[in-house]
Amino acid sequence: MPRGGQAQAAGWAGTTTAAPGLLAFTGAIGSAEPHAHAAVQILVVLDGEVTLTDRHGHRCRTEAAIIPAGVRHGLRAAPGAHGLLAYLDPAHPAGRAAGTRIAMAGDADIASTWQAAARPLTATAVTSKITGPAALPGVLCSIGLPTGTRRPPAVLSRALETVPQLIDGPLLLSEIAARVGVSASRLGHLFAEHLQLPFPAWRRWARLLHAIEAVREGATLTEAAHGAGFADSSHLTRVCHEMFGLAPSRLIHLLRPTA
Repeated sequence: MPRGGQAQAAGWAGTTTAAPGLLAFTGAIGSAEPHAHAAVQILVVLDGEVTLTDRHGHRCRTEAAIIPAGVRHGLRAAPGAHGLLAYLDPAHPAGRAAGTRIAMAGDADIASTWQAAARPLTATAVTSKITGPAALPGVLCSIGLPTGTRRPPAVLSRALETVPQLIDGPLLLSEIAARVGVSASRLGHLFAEHLQLPFPAWRRWARLLHAIEAVREGATLTEAAHGAGFADSSHLTRVCHEMFGLAPSRLIHLLRPTA
């Protein structure tokens, strides 16, 4: 079952929800400096004005967008903006479906492509009166599985299943490959081809999700960092900022459930 928690921090105030392959936030949206995360991001603006900036400097006001993994972007929200942001593991079925929509819409580096990929989400936001965490299932369903969505090969699925057993250690590609019976180079190719991310980037995302879950369950930053294989809490906070464009203290506060 997903676990939710109230969140409030400098421009961001709402509810977080976590489940396997998914981290979601609903509520008041703040701004984020240019960043690139290893997740496919879904943004649905329910009220107010939100502007996205792509790596070329193009800016566009948006009602909904699907932003691909590994693509640098910034976010500016006017006071009073509310909406939903979901971060999908690119290995998750919803993440793969969202990634396929981006590929079908055009150049993945351009903000207008992100908007075009999200047209079904715009329709969902307009026609549905449901807001908050309850809106998330409808948003994910509206992504669908467009024609051409490929399921990952069995060997990649097995590799992903081994990660939780190794997350607190070096999490080497060669070790995972040996466990599933393929070469490291072949497994690295599968990560890049099917998840649209090189293995090191996906590994940072996997570690961050693991640490986030530990923090949500009451662990200190140091405990969460060590349990997820980060060198220390400073390493964890640097990765948080790189992937979410927020000061680490803000992000961790957003993800802590209230008593």
